[in-house]
Amino acid sequence: MLKERMINSKSGLGMIGVLLMLKILGIAGIALLPVILKPVALLLVIMVFVCWFGFYMVHPNQSAVLQLFGRYVGTDLNNGLRWANPFYSKQKVSLRVRNFESSKMKVNDNAGNPVEIAAVVVWKVVDSAEAVFEVDNYENFVSIQSESAIRHLASSYAYDAGNDETISLRSSTDEVTELLKQEIQARLNKAGVQVLEARISHLAYAAEIASAMLQRQQAAAIVAARQKIVEGAVGMVETALQSLSERNVIDLDGERKAAMVSNLLVVLCGDHHVQPVVNTGSLYQ
Repeated sequence: MLKERMINSKSGLGMIGVLLMLKILGIAGIALLPVILKPVALLLVIMVFVCWFGFYMVHPNQSAVLQLFGRYVGTDLNNGLRWANPFYSKQKVSLRVRNFESSKMKVNDNAGNPVEIAAVVVWKVVDSAEAVFEVDNYENFVSIQSESAIRHLASSYAYDAGNDETISLRSSTDEVTELLKQEIQARLNKAGVQVLEARISHLAYAAEIASAMLQRQQAAAIVAARQKIVEGAVGMVETALQSLSERNVIDLDGERKAAMVSNLLVVLCGDHHVQPVVNTGSLYQ
């Protein structure tokens, strides 16, 4: 694998002064030197002309990858106007932080349910040589490998955590984010790219099962709420019977206790207001 190495180019401003002086000397030589030496002065003018093609600009957070006839020479990270061998080819690579947002993809999760998922990946180039030479198009490589990693992650975990699952796409946000970042980074190492952040930006059940899954979630919420209500009602009935017994307010046999418990649970657990029934007879009628 090709590794990046730095190269020290020359300052462009200094080289402008040098080339201007050489150009003046060449022109003066053509005009003043003897005929036998004029070709030397002409050669100097031609060389100065060729050297003007060695100038290039490197902006902040940018690098220039230099090649000589297909051979990697080095990477220039010096900003400003620079000068190098005019026969070097200079390919600029941006080192700025960039965002990639994937499209909404339909994937089957670990439980086989179709879900829609999308993510945002924040990345930057940290090795210009690898980005240029190891992959054909590093920007396209980032997008394709990121979407592939997102699909693989979505198919590895369930949308909602079951009884025996600890990580789910919906509830384990921090864990899923870290796993996604690690998987994308593993795929992009060979391209000289560093993943700074990767987060899921869209997550939902697919349209064809969204309604059914919503009903299932609502049913689970209702069951959980009912369970809390029943637990509270049982505690209140137990407290009521214990208080009546301790204060000797009334002495109830087992059958009447069962009837009282049943009535209290109906009152406490019912969805509607209870209509009282006045007993005009005795306790046992």
